[in-house]
Amino acid sequence: MTVSIGFEGSANKVGVGIIRDGTVLSNERETYVTPPGTGFQPRDTAMHHRSKILAVLKRAMEKANVTSADIDCISFTKGPGMGAPLNVLAVVARTVALLWKKPLVAVNHCIGHIEMGRLITGAKNPIILYVSGGNTQVIAYSQKRYRIFGETIDMAVGNCLDRFARVLKIPNDPSPGYNIEQRAKQGNKLITLPYAVKGMDVSFSGITSFIEKAAKTKLESGECTPEDLCFSLQETVFAMLVEITERAMAHCNSTEVLIVGGVGCNKRLQEMMGVMAAERGATLYATDMRFCIDNGAMIAQAGWEMFRSGVTTPLEDTWVTQRYRTDDVLVQWRE
Repeated sequence: MTVSIGFEGSANKVGVGIIRDGTVLSNERETYVTPPGTGFQPRDTAMHHRSKILAVLKRAMEKANVTSADIDCISFTKGPGMGAPLNVLAVVARTVALLWKKPLVAVNHCIGHIEMGRLITGAKNPIILYVSGGNTQVIAYSQKRYRIFGETIDMAVGNCLDRFARVLKIPNDPSPGYNIEQRAKQGNKLITLPYAVKGMDVSFSGITSFIEKAAKTKLESGECTPEDLCFSLQETVFAMLVEITERAMAHCNSTEVLIVGGVGCNKRLQEMMGVMAAERGATLYATDMRFCIDNGAMIAQAGWEMFRSGVTTPLEDTWVTQRYRTDDVLVQWRE
């Protein structure tokens, strides 16, 4: 049996998870929540993580009912993400590894999402839509790499939703994207918004700028409600994502699609993707908030896969990076 502990803190979630041979023993986390209309800054987020991480680690160990002697490897997020929060978790991971005399495994955050999705859903070789606050990519596995078929050319879809939530002063608890989703359910008028698909890539900066400016005038004139705007934004950006995902499925002749990342929790996105998959005779795989949203267990799982394939990270190479592409990683654990 191999037990991996994972430390995640690339954005506003700080988490510790423990995996034993594909079984999630614990998955504890805390979220840094800012007031409505505001985002989270790197320095403040890092201070939050620093104040919470030891308590989260203790809870994870207690819930998993393991001791340091049971742990085989220490996995942590190397990147991508926000520099200051990443550094906090890297320091903790190094310290724990030295104290417990365990090997370190530096994990790509995006790979963590993918491997957790594969573990939980049982998807074999899906086309992957990875959507979060910092990333938007359509991915397929080939020849020891997760190949990026399409991606955003500017901002991530989650960032687009978060920025609009700030315009409407929508609460950040539990997350702005979740609260937009709930308001969108009450909307019934589709407002025409910019639709920017460029080949296999997407662009969200234009639609974000447009709706930020249009919101005030349309709401003041009574042309629509905040709920209508939330509904319209979701429908438009999710249609763009479904389009490029279907194109990747056609190219690869795939019969599976897996949605991962924080935005992947959105039930409307899952519904739209499910319709497309059904029309193609394909199967949709998705997870819930426990595993879609950033968490330590996904880092533990990716670290488990890497460690079992012989990958460890020397202490001098445990630096973090804000830019670490999915296709930079050699996927030694898959055939």
